Amino acid sequence: MTPAEQSVRIREICALAPVIPVLVIEDAAWAVPLAQALVAGGLPALEVTLRTPDALAAITAMAAVPGAGGGAGTGLNPQDARRAPPAGARFAVSPGLTPTLTAACTDSALPLLPGVATASEAMAAQEAGFDALKFFPAGPAGGAGYLKALGGPLPALGFCPTGGVSAQNATAYLSLPNVLCVGGSWVAPEAMMRAGDWAGIEALARQAAELGAAEPGAGAGK
Repeated sequence: MTPAEQSVRIREICALAPVIPVLVIEDAAWAVPLAQALVAGGLPALEVTLRTPDALAAITAMAAVPGAGGGAGTGLNPQDARRAPPAGARFAVSPGLTPTLTAACTDSALPLLPGVATASEAMAAQEAGFDALKFFPAGPAGGAGYLKALGGPLPALGFCPTGGVSAQNATAYLSLPNVLCVGGSWVAPEAMMRAGDWAGIEALARQAAELGAAEPGAGAGK
């Protein structure tokens, strides 16, 4: 799967909902009820970060939940790209992009959403064949204003901003024509997962799923 083909698939995933939950799962036992709550709330694309020992097991468990599409987040190297698909990951997300990661995702047929933070990085990713990118860390890198400015010289690129994105500022990003969706952890706080408050998480997911309609221009980049 070429980088261009990967970006086509990533754009399809981003079009499913305005928010991709970014999930840090400490206990694989949370995976099924968490995925069920998020899907019921209208958020089917789920990014499970590879930051915990139970991450891959959680992705595998989520793959059995109807309507859930689990992805591997914080993919940093070829090893991550190779171990994600057997676990059931349907896509991968990375904070950056390297030639070896690109090659591994190409070989593994794993759609990659690579991260960029500058115009030069975005241009390099585009040169490699990607046109759907993660803007990270969105807040520290300049926020919605910076991303809007990138749209002028780089109109063919679509972005999923993450890092500092919240319920309070998500619509500022979603209103931009070059934003495909946003990624955020606020829809599944660790305290709520530990408490098993799946109803509360479903409620947060419903609120997040409605964000795409909050601004007239939202989703124009999809």
